[in-house]
Amino acid sequence: MNVNAFPPSRDLYNRVRAGFITQDTTLQAWCRENDILRQNALNCLVGVWNGPKAKALRARLIKAANIPDPSKVS
Repeated sequence: MNVNAFPPSRDLYNRVRAGFITQDTTLQAWCRENDILRQNALNCLVGVWNGPKAKALRARLIKAANIPDPSKVS
């Protein structure tokens, strides 16, 4: 997944949360199950953290939320 196709923003955070809700779960639940602090997930999604580890976590969150890659959507 090309994490650069998803620039960090409040909109991305909202899309990830919505992705989990459509799966009948929440971002909070996913974070608990994966031993991630919810605040850390927020920081990587909105761009407060943007290093290699933040990008890896962002990619995991986007994939888990089933957000389609915009470069592959026609």
